[in-house]
Amino acid sequence: MLECGMQLNRFDELKTIINKGNSVSGAYVVVRGRLRVYSISPAGNEATLYFLNPGEVCILALNCIFNNLLYPAWVQTEPDTCVGVIPSLTYRTLFQNEPSIQNLTVHALSVLVFRLMEELEEVHTLSLNARLAKFILLRGAGDGQLRMTQSELASHLGTTREVIAKLLRKMVAAKSVKTLRGSILIEDPDLLAKQANRE
Repeated sequence: MLECGMQLNRFDELKTIINKGNSVSGAYVVVRGRLRVYSISPAGNEATLYFLNPGEVCILALNCIFNNLLYPAWVQTEPDTCVGVIPSLTYRTLFQNEPSIQNLTVHALSVLVFRLMEELEEVHTLSLNARLAKFILLRGAGDGQLRMTQSELASHLGTTREVIAKLLRKMVAAKSVKTLRGSILIEDPDLLAKQANRE
């Protein structure tokens, strides 16, 4: 159903595809890869609001097309990402007539609320070191490797690269992780889990 009128856009590298204040032309669906939705503080620090994985729809974009609003954040692609854009009128028509699209929209909203609440809880209850350890554990690929630079980690957690580098040095010294060029290798998942649970 969603394939109707969908325009596919492929991105080979990190690219900001929506800026705060942009008007959006339709609903954004992740076909492959991942999108990162983030905010920027007045001081210029980035902080991830949530990620969109394959098959997920950006609820902020839906809110914009249903209520004629400008996009309230920034959206960045990861390398090797494909995003489908369904024109606003097409999506609104499908939403009015197709229960499956209504269900998809409600599901996208519930997932967004859950992720935002989870992120807020972590910010208020966990130390930055614990949040970093938890992020590495959750986002590490099947081979136990997180392919993100220190700058990218800093942007996600809303801090600086220097702070991330300092925290990673402590983790390396404790032998829970090993840093490689552009990635982090989990060496001791149990120890890293203990660090993630420390408040």
